[in-house]
Amino acid sequence: MESVVALFSESAQAKQALQTLEARGFDRDNLGFSILDPVAENDIAQDTGISPEQGAPAGAGGVLRGIGIGILAGLAITLPIWALIALIPETRIYAMGGAYTTLFGILGGGGMGGIFGALAGTDHGDYVKLLRQFGIPAAEAENYNSGLRAGQILVVARSERVEKANEALVIMQKSGAVDLGKARGGGALASQRGTS
Repeated sequence: MESVVALFSESAQAKQALQTLEARGFDRDNLGFSILDPVAENDIAQDTGISPEQGAPAGAGGVLRGIGIGILAGLAITLPIWALIALIPETRIYAMGGAYTTLFGILGGGGMGGIFGALAGTDHGDYVKLLRQFGIPAAEAENYNSGLRAGQILVVARSERVEKANEALVIMQKSGAVDLGKARGGGALASQRGTS
């Protein structure tokens, strides 16, 4: 299946692109959009009747990243306290308790980080992974993901036929798709096709 993706800086442009694509014969099941603002996401879904695309589950990567951040946070909070206890002669008798506090800070931070990492992965997911599944090259998928994080709207159209994918590409460009080449200093197209 051919996939066409584009970024839009205004929700009105994304709505126009989605409505034009549907009017030109694209089935709603083959259209989607993503925006990280839940209020704007709801508005676009209500106005177009098209469901938002959710990123692929972050999986183990999100959990491990959360654990790492949690461990660092636990160390940052407890290690200075333990160091002060160990350095001040009157409080050295509590140094072992400070070491245990640091250990529990690391374990607790890692555990909480893992939980939040798992939850974050189910919230919006990994859009780079999703776009890679659509056949978009990794570097371009990163650019689209950066645009999403900057508040832009990602629009996706899929079709079995190459001619319809080409038509979607033209419609998205005419609707005001962001020129990634100008925005990122590279030579990427405003919209991109991939085969999934």
